Amino acid sequence: MGNTAKLVLDGKELQLPVVVGSEGEVGIDISKLRPQTGAITLDPSFANTGACESAITFIDGENGILRYRGYDIADLANHATFPEVCHLLIYGRLPTRPEREEFRMRLTMHSLVHEDMKKFFEGFAPSAHPMVILSAMIASLSAYYPEQETQEEIDLNIIRLLAKAKTLAAFSYKKSIGQPFIYPDNERTYLENFLLMMFGVPCETYEVNPVVRSALNKLLILHADHEQNCSTTTVRTVGSGGANLFASVSAGVCALWGPLHGGANQAVIEMLEVIRKDGSNFQKYVDLTKSKDQDFKLMGFGHRVYKNFDPRARILKEAADEVLADLGVDDPLLDIAKRLEEVALADSFFIERNLYPNVDFYSGVLYRAIGIPTDMFTVMFALGRLPGWIAHWLEQRNTPGTRISRPRQIYSGEQARAWVPLEER
Repeated sequence: MGNTAKLVLDGKELQLPVVVGSEGEVGIDISKLRPQTGAITLDPSFANTGACESAITFIDGENGILRYRGYDIADLANHATFPEVCHLLIYGRLPTRPEREEFRMRLTMHSLVHEDMKKFFEGFAPSAHPMVILSAMIASLSAYYPEQETQEEIDLNIIRLLAKAKTLAAFSYKKSIGQPFIYPDNERTYLENFLLMMFGVPCETYEVNPVVRSALNKLLILHADHEQNCSTTTVRTVGSGGANLFASVSAGVCALWGPLHGGANQAVIEMLEVIRKDGSNFQKYVDLTKSKDQDFKLMGFGHRVYKNFDPRARILKEAADEVLADLGVDDPLLDIAKRLEEVALADSFFIERNLYPNVDFYSGVLYRAIGIPTDMFTVMFALGRLPGWIAHWLEQRNTPGTRISRPRQIYSGEQARAWVPLEER
């Protein structure tokens, strides 16, 4: 018999199995707690609750470790392409050379969306946020590609989603600025096609800057998965009810939209804009953060999971330096960001509290430098997170005995009351 934990409730002793993960993570299996005692655990935000066992991503926040399927995030960001990481997360291994070429070809050939879907874009207001459009358009793919049952059919829908999401994202941007859609080019790579559809104009040749392409590749890889975060948990929760891939991922897009999740890098740029309008006095806001009398914090600093430097931030810091140097960008917001970064990396107040610049800080700076508008930041996050969502949806679907997600609650409302007739109220 394996190791167990003992729980005593009202004098009754209960032995709970202890589950140990492949990296030594320890969890107490409480699945029998309610049937045997009638009690449940109370864990707001599920911060101490493991909702599943997963073989996709490992995080050690204390030591700043992030691995996809066992591969260190730095190795993947520096050596892999985003489609290779998609294959790794979804299918559990890096593709061979023939598999990589076939995967790339399929992603290219399925990039186009049904022409009828272009009419959907016409129904959105010009001011519609690109995340509204992306979520709705991904959900609408269900109308064109109904849920399939065989693994071959599911794989085809996975390819369709990966390929078409970047097209839908670029179209949503073009819609927001009133420009005509640019179609993908079968001779270009995944990332080159996205940049073409975002920034290309009709009847003109679009040349992709290799430094920008490399930075975008890193950005997408670093956002590809991050364990059981808000949006991934949403995808798994919706999928647990039997919802198809498109519906589940559409729900994930909505969950990602929040400013505390995917919108954090947008909040960084908005904060920098506030500082700029206040005379670029960044030191004033550093002092506000350090003051015990002020309830102010710098956006993009610190992380709920990482108690050390976010490993993704190290990589993006280097990428940001390369992009800014190559493009020669002269932007007051980016200058303020660099100064804040210098303070945070040298000030004992920030170091002692682990308030290092995180992935949201650098991704916001990078997106702005390469010309991605602020309201597209969260869409870019969604494109990167797509393979992680798909991998978790598929892993859950293929796990025997998976049940529909159904958390419990501790009721804190009124007790039973007698009905009061209208004339007596």
